[in-house]
Amino acid sequence: MTYRMFTQLLSSVCLILMLSCGQKKKSDSASEATRSKEKPNVIIVFADDQGYGDLASHGNPYIKTPNLDAFAKESLELTNFHVGTTCAPSRAGLMTGRNGNRNNAWHTIAGCSILLEDEKTMAEVFKEGGYSTAMFGKWHLGDNYPFRPHDRGFEHALYNGGGGVQQTSDYWNNTYFDDTYFRNGKPVKLEGYCTDVWFNEAIKHIQRTEDEPFFLYLPLNAAHSPFNVPESYAKMYENEPLADYQKRFYGMISNIDENFGKLVRFLKDRKLFDNTIVIYTTDNGTAAGIKTDKDGNVTGYNAGLKGTKGSHYDGGHKVPFFISWPDGNIKKGSVNNELVANVDLLPTLAHMSGIPFEADKPLDGANVAPVLLEGKKEAERMLVIDTQRGQWPIKGKNSCVMTTEWRLIDGSELYNIIEDPGQKNDIAEEHPEVVKKMKAYYDQWWSSIEPEMRYAEIPLGDPKANPVTITVHDMHTDDNIPWNQVQIRQGEFAPDGYYSIKVMEDGLYQFKLYRYAPESNLALNAAADRISQSYSMDELPAGRSLHFESAAVQLGDFEVKADVDMDAPFVLLEGKLGKGSYKLQSNFFTEEGAKMPAYYIEINKKSTL
Repeated sequence: MTYRMFTQLLSSVCLILMLSCGQKKKSDSASEATRSKEKPNVIIVFADDQGYGDLASHGNPYIKTPNLDAFAKESLELTNFHVGTTCAPSRAGLMTGRNGNRNNAWHTIAGCSILLEDEKTMAEVFKEGGYSTAMFGKWHLGDNYPFRPHDRGFEHALYNGGGGVQQTSDYWNNTYFDDTYFRNGKPVKLEGYCTDVWFNEAIKHIQRTEDEPFFLYLPLNAAHSPFNVPESYAKMYENEPLADYQKRFYGMISNIDENFGKLVRFLKDRKLFDNTIVIYTTDNGTAAGIKTDKDGNVTGYNAGLKGTKGSHYDGGHKVPFFISWPDGNIKKGSVNNELVANVDLLPTLAHMSGIPFEADKPLDGANVAPVLLEGKKEAERMLVIDTQRGQWPIKGKNSCVMTTEWRLIDGSELYNIIEDPGQKNDIAEEHPEVVKKMKAYYDQWWSSIEPEMRYAEIPLGDPKANPVTITVHDMHTDDNIPWNQVQIRQGEFAPDGYYSIKVMEDGLYQFKLYRYAPESNLALNAAADRISQSYSMDELPAGRSLHFESAAVQLGDFEVKADVDMDAPFVLLEGKLGKGSYKLQSNFFTEEGAKMPAYYIEINKKSTL
């Protein structure tokens, strides 16, 4: 071989090697892209007030849920899945993996349903993990910056105010039909029934983002009161032996069922279903699925469980749970009775989605992927559920300590939930060792949460949110709060309390005190128009005319007063505030000196001192 032939051969070999390396790099890159594409999408549908017994597949002889029943057959069902006993605690636990007592979400109102600003949410974890994030529905973890869903990791959020339709913080006169919602904080009016809107918006969002992994949260406000539903769904139950409101409640669930079926069909048509983790669950026990009258007559169905929404017995917090992920080898049509809860979903879904997750605060939940993916049994674990619903958590109040087999209620009642799911036979005296062990766990758990308890402070004067509107929904008080717009119209509740706020900068601040929601444009003495009841919708009563002589705002040593023009929609007051934390009070006063809080307050930082 000549030298020239050798160099030509060598050049050819090098070229082949270079091309091979280039192809390998290109192949590796393509492989990475494929792996990125193969990350599972995640959808959580979180219905409101639908209990374990509010499904046909759970034996309910009245309700019609064909799509959820079909989904159950192609999913894994957890039959021992638990949430909080009411709305906000359940949502806080789901979003953070931490019990609501730890993060100022142990109540649904009274300043104690605002998820603390330093909690890390599931949306933030998925966003950091390369997912697009969106939410459509009921947030119920804070209406002000920095507590809103789009402040907490959701790139796109469409939601109700407060805890849902017609609550005090919701847009004025919403009825479930053609309502105004908040899209990333801005009001937007959309046509259609509320639940239909959430699912339609979700489907449109998936169409826009299906080329990248997405995390989609659908926390519905149905079937929460008011029990308003398109008439056709109420009439599905007109011949059933149920109270009228139960027929509408069941109709709301049938509407959810229809929408859920539409979502699943859409995912399958777009070839997205197999690699999407789809979860259907709810936020607490039934609100209206069962009714017992004063004579002990029962209508409806609760799957034999003791208690309903708000109860620390199983009927208050054991809820339906179905999960599907064909590409993840979750066994179709299977059932698992291991103890799992809402607080487990953040670490579990992060693991299943390949997202590194290290909690920077103590979790109540755990990664239960082996239970879901492999059907493994857990080593014995305990979890705590309670119902606080007060201004500050109280040790032992309405407590339930759980294992897969046992329930310890109020530290004294013990039930074997496998043998006695209806919790009829207290066997504490027969198993003192179990009681002792579970009480010890509760004491240890309480000691871990107590140092974390604190109130959220709503910031004033922050350039990211100015002006700020605060509603009586978030007043700290033990008195009755007008938490919905029926009570706002009636004008009968006059709670004495305050708001936890934080003035971010010294400045001149302006306060507008309203009786009605600012967007209503109603005068202080107006009697809001009645929105009449129909076959499938509750009435919004006419408002009661009130009269006030003066108004005042107080923050610490600062106080400013003004006379009231009752024909105006608000009273305007202003003054100079220094940076710091305060208890804000704002009241109207009658000629006799009786006071009523401003139900709505708009606060605007006008200038810096």
